[in-house]
Amino acid sequence: MPRKTRHYDTADYLRTEEDIALYMEAVMEEGGDDASFIAHALGDVARARNMSQLPREVGMTREGLYKALSSEGNPSFDTIMKVAKALGLQLGFKPVRGVRAVRRVCRPVRRTSANVSSASR
Repeated sequence: MPRKTRHYDTADYLRTEEDIALYMEAVMEEGGDDASFIAHALGDVARARNMSQLPREVGMTREGLYKALSSEGNPSFDTIMKVAKALGLQLGFKPVRGVRAVRRVCRPVRRTSANVSSASR
């Protein structure tokens, strides 16, 4: 006898702002370097909020936005930022544990009259 299954949609489980924040935090930890993974997750949030005005707020067509937020989409960083802002979300950065960052030593700039006059142009 075949087993009955139901379609799983993450959007069905994103009911509160806390759910959405925790989901996006997990997405960033799991696939933070994969723009399409993040875009797909933003699509889940958009579906959870039933945001029919989202394409207008982002400045895209509905079809273009669906494509960009699909798992096959390849959105620009600008698109991701616009969608996040329209959904009331903010991207953040934090240090990665166990990864040694490349550091550049910055030397203080000595203030001279030449620096001041060229900076004011």
